[in-house]
Amino acid sequence: MADEGATVILSDVLDTEGNALAQSINDAGGSAEYIHQDVTDEAAWEQTVQDIIARHGRLDICVNNAGVVLDANVEDTELEDWRWVNAINSEAVFLGTRAAIKAMKEQDPQGGSIVNISSIAGLVGIENLAAYNASKGAVRLFTKSAALHTATQGYNIRINSVHPSYTWTPMVQLLGDNTGDRDAFFDALGEAHPMGRPGVPMDVAWGVLYLASDESTWVTGSELVIDGGITAR
Repeated sequence: MADEGATVILSDVLDTEGNALAQSINDAGGSAEYIHQDVTDEAAWEQTVQDIIARHGRLDICVNNAGVVLDANVEDTELEDWRWVNAINSEAVFLGTRAAIKAMKEQDPQGGSIVNISSIAGLVGIENLAAYNASKGAVRLFTKSAALHTATQGYNIRINSVHPSYTWTPMVQLLGDNTGDRDAFFDALGEAHPMGRPGVPMDVAWGVLYLASDESTWVTGSELVIDGGITAR
């Protein structure tokens, strides 16, 4: 998005990593800022959006991308862990979407694009990801509800979900470590996907860019599946 001319506002609770990423974007000629934000904090969402508008005048794109995973089946999942996963993966998406709608409908010109990161786990069951399945399924249908609302209200706000398969990020690498052999897990992921490899972050980023752009002005309430063909079977 920075390469396409966007001013990118990064938020996280990992301040060292967030500041370093913003600096790397700026060093490459883009425009980025990092702000500290706990996405499960309702008041923080309102303050974050207000601060962005105060400094930049408007909010055009909101990507709800925070996520955690719990490697546990239904019998092994504790309620506290279930609530932790769903607070970050599902409730935070609701909070971010609601805050973005409020800003986007009131700005001039009105409108914007909201992209919610779900997963193939929002489409199909995975036996050792009970809480994660629930959270990502919630994102899928919540996105459709919110998209219908903004469309029928005439807000010019599009809302879509993205559904990646296993993408080689620290979160998926953690699942590999839990098997005791990360390299073997990587190889197994390659064999499981018809295209012969797990995803990489840019595979997903290009889809998010499309949904954020004017090239998708008639796309809302949709689910963009980026999964190397694994759910086609």
